[in-house]
Amino acid sequence: MAHYRDRGVIVRTHKLGEADRILSVITENNGKVRAVAKGVRKTRSRYGGRLEPLRHLDLQFYRGRGDLDIVTQAETREHWPDIRNNLDRLGKALTIAEAVDQIAQDHQPDSELYRMLCGGLDTLHVADPVLIVPAFMLKLLAHEGVAPSLDECVIGGETRGLDYFDPGTGGVTCATHQRGRPISSAALELMRATLGGALATVLEVQQAPHTDEVSALVHRLWEFHVERRLRSTELLN
Repeated sequence: MAHYRDRGVIVRTHKLGEADRILSVITENNGKVRAVAKGVRKTRSRYGGRLEPLRHLDLQFYRGRGDLDIVTQAETREHWPDIRNNLDRLGKALTIAEAVDQIAQDHQPDSELYRMLCGGLDTLHVADPVLIVPAFMLKLLAHEGVAPSLDECVIGGETRGLDYFDPGTGGVTCATHQRGRPISSAALELMRATLGGALATVLEVQQAPHTDEVSALVHRLWEFHVERRLRSTELLN
């Protein structure tokens, strides 16, 4: 069937021609869908204002012959106004959206990724946690099967003196096998808590040197595994 319906969050857009726009949408049932929204940049477009990044929509697509489908209907489910009205939250939301866009696969169903994205944006809509971006990125890496080893030295298996963190070897190393950069015990505990089921507690932590440390370490880990930088992080600085 050429037409199909799904719900999804727009994570990226760019212009096409004089009046069209290409959307990257993380959908519930069809993975990442790249689709053309025809005529949406015209002032009289029926739904141009809806088809922007960080919009959660009910959509109908027409399956195209090439890589791009075509949006034929769009109705807003959520647009998270408290994110759009706060520059700091907006920067964090755009970084989360970019991270998801980098790892999502075209038309590869991944309902968990869709739920994670919606959950992250729902959280940012009601609060502005210091660690939401690095925590979200860690959870994404775990979702992709590349979570770092945080409980024992990845070289020798030691469980004490885990004072270093090395993305290249896959996690923490001990004083004997020291690789990578130093990691404080406070930062290590936050990363363990994020992956160990205590995310709600992590998101209540206030900014401190060890939260900045977690952010820096997770971004290095992300760049190692995904081999791409997150351009949206420039908005956070």
